[in-house]
Amino acid sequence: MIHMTKLSVPESFRVPDSLDTDHFHLEVLTPAVAEMDYEAVMSSRVRLRSVFDEETNWPDDTMSLSDNTKDLKRHHDEFLSRKAFAYTVLTPTKDKCIGCVYIDPCEVDEFDCEVFLWVTDDCLNRDNELYQNIRDWLTKCWPFKKIAFPGRDITWEKWKSHM
Repeated sequence: MIHMTKLSVPESFRVPDSLDTDHFHLEVLTPAVAEMDYEAVMSSRVRLRSVFDEETNWPDDTMSLSDNTKDLKRHHDEFLSRKAFAYTVLTPTKDKCIGCVYIDPCEVDEFDCEVFLWVTDDCLNRDNELYQNIRDWLTKCWPFKKIAFPGRDITWEKWKSHM
């Protein structure tokens, strides 16, 4: 995913650097978690290809740790420049990456942002819980009024018709 525009969050808004729930610890996605993230991505790569409904076939079977590290650097740079906000989802003990959350600018005027999230195949039973936690967090703690979760609360067919 390439982010061309900045998310509309006021400069005065302090972007959260973490979130803790009963089953998740979220922190800013950085190259520091590249190995854990790579393991999570590659372990669930077949299912992840449908999370973003992209034609890029991400993640490719041949993606390397180096490729992943470059992606994480890009996400971190976007975070620092307030263009988009990506978080790694870790276990509460912070010893395993079990997913990611991406808060991206939206090209559809009726939404403030579009959000994608995923968990690893071995944590699918926590997918809806993560979705609900992120929905609540964004609604209560971020300055967004209209949040889109393409492929979740809006079908891909309907989402593509807005594009």
